Amino acid sequence: MRAGAAGFLVKDIVPEDLLHAALLARGLSTAEIADRLVISPLTAKTHINRAMTKLHARDRAQLVILADESGLVAPGGG
Repeated sequence: MRAGAAGFLVKDIVPEDLLHAALLARGLSTAEIADRLVISPLTAKTHINRAMTKLHARDRAQLVILADESGLVAPGGG
């Protein structure tokens, strides 16, 4: 568990969830993420939803903002 710059604790965040948040930050859709990672759209959506839950994000836009502010994804979504 670690504290993010946004002041919340990040519990059980896994690399796959962070990868999906980073790809969202780059502007990719669920379908595009699935294509890029050679997974089903449902699997991509599951990882996005897990990241949203773990970061307490209300929606995908907030997920991208929280991941960026907490330093979990590199600037520019990478």
